[in-house]
Amino acid sequence: MTAINPHPAKAAVSPQKQPPLTRQLFGFRTRLYLTWAALSGLGVWFFMRFDLKFSIILEKWPNLVGLHLGPNGFLQGAALTIFLCFCSIWFSLLLGFVTALARLSSSAVAFGIASFYASFFRGTPLLIQILLIYLGLPQLGVVPGAISAGIIALSLNYGAYLSEIFRAGILAVAPGQREAAAALGLRPAATFIHIILPQAMRTIIPPTTSQFISMLKDSSLISVMGVWEVMFLAQSYGRSSYRYIEMLTTAAAIYWLLSIGLELIQHRLERHYGRGFKHQR
Repeated sequence: MTAINPHPAKAAVSPQKQPPLTRQLFGFRTRLYLTWAALSGLGVWFFMRFDLKFSIILEKWPNLVGLHLGPNGFLQGAALTIFLCFCSIWFSLLLGFVTALARLSSSAVAFGIASFYASFFRGTPLLIQILLIYLGLPQLGVVPGAISAGIIALSLNYGAYLSEIFRAGILAVAPGQREAAAALGLRPAATFIHIILPQAMRTIIPPTTSQFISMLKDSSLISVMGVWEVMFLAQSYGRSSYRYIEMLTTAAAIYWLLSIGLELIQHRLERHYGRGFKHQR
């Protein structure tokens, strides 16, 4: 005769598996930091194989970082790179937002202008755009400085890319959100500002930050106009001292540190706009 279990539900429940010992001793963050430390050590070992002359790096480091002003009394090195990107970021955000709204509008003229602008500046190399602005505008009677031409070129180029990111983020918001706002009596402008845009930001922020990191690196192209930013100084010091690897390695480290700063800002913004969404790792 078969015995009947009075608690069949309890019999079906299997005991919880204990996590491995390594996961108990080292949490996610600890393992993350150890991974970064190991990879950083591997990178240091790789560059040490180049027989770097650190005296040259220490001598030129203050100028590359921008602790000293240039011969003309203006910013140089990383400080100038940050200035170029800071100005270009705000102008490109404005251009991208306006272009995205024009692409979403029902006006054929606005759509035509926005689509032509986005197509041209996404379809031609940034270096050509920089040279066209710096060398072409003087033939029309407008003579921009090298720094101004660089900011204009970066803003126009990345504004075109950001317009597509903004447009995709706005379209990603469910149409039911607009319908619910209309049912509550909200005007279209209030609906966009208070409902659509905050939800779109969660989708917009990651690719937008990636574009800004690309802008940070592409600002090195402005060195062709003689602007004393990081890449221009690295090339100049490497040419004069015949130690190109030291200067290029230092420039790479500076660009990487600046991009890490943008990544940290991205993380904070994602946490802010993702508060209403449950995040699971």
